[in-house]
Amino acid sequence: MQIIPVIDLKDGQVVHAVRGARSQYRPIHLNSRLTSRSDVEPVLAAFLALYPFDTFYIADLNAITATGNHNQLITSLLGQYPDIRFWIDDGSQLSDIVPSTHPANYRAVIGTESQQSRPFRTSLDYILSLDFKQQQASGHSSWFTDAGMWPSEIIVMTLNRVGSSSGPDFQKLAELRFAYPDKKFVAAGGVRDVNDLIRLDEMGIDAALIATALHGGGLSGEEIINLRTKKYPGKPRYF
Repeated sequence: MQIIPVIDLKDGQVVHAVRGARSQYRPIHLNSRLTSRSDVEPVLAAFLALYPFDTFYIADLNAITATGNHNQLITSLLGQYPDIRFWIDDGSQLSDIVPSTHPANYRAVIGTESQQSRPFRTSLDYILSLDFKQQQASGHSSWFTDAGMWPSEIIVMTLNRVGSSSGPDFQKLAELRFAYPDKKFVAAGGVRDVNDLIRLDEMGIDAALIATALHGGGLSGEEIINLRTKKYPGKPRYF
């Protein structure tokens, strides 16, 4: 089980994402035990002080909502941390991705909510985010039904659970895991603590995107180490 910290960027700051209500997102330091600042570099440093993560997910909310972008800031991070992989969701259309323009530690995330056309076959190395709002698929329906066009790695993004500490959508994740055993699935939205992660791991989910549980103290560095090494102290509460 891979743990991937989430950095949501809005108007030059890292913000606390809650249930997809983007107009209400506030600076992350107001809801964080890890950092007293909301600039991206102190936030990233705080994550790395907790655990040596090798992958981060960055959502450029301005780019996604067509209200600007953080291209320069993201490019700077890619250069400063060449050994860290960054998954970047900036609302790009799949047809606009040009791999040669990005450094080796950049991977594009293609979110269904942003796509204006149907999926198509491509050799591009991208990650697909299947976006759901209030249990409803968000985006062109063909992205959810034409699995033959999917890449190997799929984020299951339940936006109404993001920042809610209400638990992942285990049912949806289990259904997708069963239906498409050849894909790698990444849970996004609602993870509360290590017990949720143990359950996801035992379901066969490969990774989880997490922000609130890390900032709020629901998941510690020691628990991440135990999870990565399959050392589960005690009996998980969900049994």
